[in-house]
Amino acid sequence: MESVVAGALYAACRRHEVPRTLDELSESSSIEKKEIGRTYRFITRELGISILPSNPSDYIARFASSLNLSPEVQSKSVEILEKAQKADLTSGRGPTGIAAAALYVAALIHGEKRTQREVADVAGVTEVTIRNRYKELLDQLKLDKDLKKIKKNEK
Repeated sequence: MESVVAGALYAACRRHEVPRTLDELSESSSIEKKEIGRTYRFITRELGISILPSNPSDYIARFASSLNLSPEVQSKSVEILEKAQKADLTSGRGPTGIAAAALYVAALIHGEKRTQREVADVAGVTEVTIRNRYKELLDQLKLDKDLKKIKKNEK
């Protein structure tokens, strides 16, 4: 019964674009992440509900707030994510990981440095995920130019 409640709550959050992860629901309940996911899929299948994948942009405000980042960094993160979506860099990637990496890049560009560890902890992903998504964003979106400008200005 508890897993049905957790699965239904997760479905409601997804349906109404309230960004919550399975990890967060698992922490607040006594149900394993895997079980909540399984029940969520069962509920949506049985009720014929189609829910789009989470949008990484939905996580930006919450993560930025936890990291005390400015509105400029948030805006830049969303801009980076929009470019990433157009370049098809987000499909098949976890929305929290790509959102965290975009926030990490935007923070560097705006001189509000946070460590990969800090960003990873807030997003509930690993530092390796941040590093991999960060490299993809830099390479594919040519963001290394923006970072080089910042580094020149710091000298």
